[in-house]
Amino acid sequence: MKKVSIEKVKELKNIKKGASEFKKFISRGNVVDMAVGVIIGGAFGKIVTSLVQDILMPLIGVLLGGLDFTSLSIKVGSANVAYGTFLQTIVDFLIISFSIFAVIKLFEKFKKKEEVQEEVKKADDVLLLEEIRDLLKKQTKGSK
Repeated sequence: MKKVSIEKVKELKNIKKGASEFKKFISRGNVVDMAVGVIIGGAFGKIVTSLVQDILMPLIGVLLGGLDFTSLSIKVGSANVAYGTFLQTIVDFLIISFSIFAVIKLFEKFKKKEEVQEEVKKADDVLLLEEIRDLLKKQTKGSK
């Protein structure tokens, strides 16, 4: 029978404890929601980048007399500084930021509509109790 040192046992316990904590962490709902958000955000970013590079920037280039931002660069010594790519990245960022802003505003608008509809709609039992109350008020007024 092989003898196991106390240090090895402690190390195995620490590994099991760490694995258990990780399992608890990863199984929380908000971690999964965050992961889904990151994946969808990455895909959305690719769509917006394509929109900027393939549609908007060529149109802006036509408006500016055929200027292609990606080809803009200056040579400093032996280095080539591609500031046009940087400008395009800034435009990408601004459009992505605006798109996210617009989507959040849209979601808030729908959320407010749902809240208003929930407030307006009363439960059936509440409506029934209100009808009974109104009938009782009529009866007490009519008996006087």
